[in-house]
Amino acid sequence: MDDVRARITKDGIRIYEDADFAGMRTAGRVAAEILDAVVPLVVPGATTGAIDDFITEEIRRRGVTSATIGYKGYKHASCISVNHVVCHGIPGAPIPMSKSETISRDLEKRRKDDVLRDGDILNIDVTVIVDGWYGDTSRMYVAGKPSPMAARLIEVTHEGLMRGIAAVKPGNTFGDIGHAIQAYVEAQRMSVVRDFCGHGLGRVFHAPPNVLHYGRAGSGPVLEEGMFFTIEPMVNLGRPETNVLADDWTAVTRDKSLSAQFEHSVGVTATGCEIFTLSPAGKFHPTWG
Repeated sequence: MDDVRARITKDGIRIYEDADFAGMRTAGRVAAEILDAVVPLVVPGATTGAIDDFITEEIRRRGVTSATIGYKGYKHASCISVNHVVCHGIPGAPIPMSKSETISRDLEKRRKDDVLRDGDILNIDVTVIVDGWYGDTSRMYVAGKPSPMAARLIEVTHEGLMRGIAAVKPGNTFGDIGHAIQAYVEAQRMSVVRDFCGHGLGRVFHAPPNVLHYGRAGSGPVLEEGMFFTIEPMVNLGRPETNVLADDWTAVTRDKSLSAQFEHSVGVTATGCEIFTLSPAGKFHPTWG
């Protein structure tokens, strides 16, 4: 795309051309295919390090580039966030103790490694660069059988994402997206994380706008055909506050309640939006497929 001729809105949001949708379509599909391939690996006894190794090899095998390896010093092809890790969990690192493990008297249950246990829920986030276009997506997985509350959290988070996507069309605002997500999630007595948001992308990893997953209907920049961005709500069973650990990456719920996240990359069309990161195998939700 000719950057000299590209149109930028007053809010700093790039407007892409019709031809650019093809590049995002390809990048999004590759990212989604990689996450499809991960599904059989997420089982009790697996390690997050081995899952990331597989993702790294898949990216290499496909001849594309990881957007996260080397990004601000990050060393991995994915982020893997387990249980109460909200986002940016580091593969191979010991999994922070969850609320139940913290209060457990059984010291053997305390996390000292990155091994998944029965009932763990995890978000895996992958971004690839294909011919200069960025495909960014994440989804939830379950090792074994989730608890009823964990399963409910996953369902609410997915529905929140889809309600946000349903609000994407020219003439609506970014506030309409956030309001749709927040209103639904809070009606389920869960909370939307405020500390992290979606973002513009295309031929760059992160760009305006910040896509908040909460807000007031009718507020914020107006959506226009040709805008590309992610919607990636993080939903907590408890309160919305987070803490970032000493590694400067891993964000956890402050109250150690479970957290879940789903992410799609989308483009605004004349009548609504196109989702670039749909699962080709129909496995975007962990109970599907």
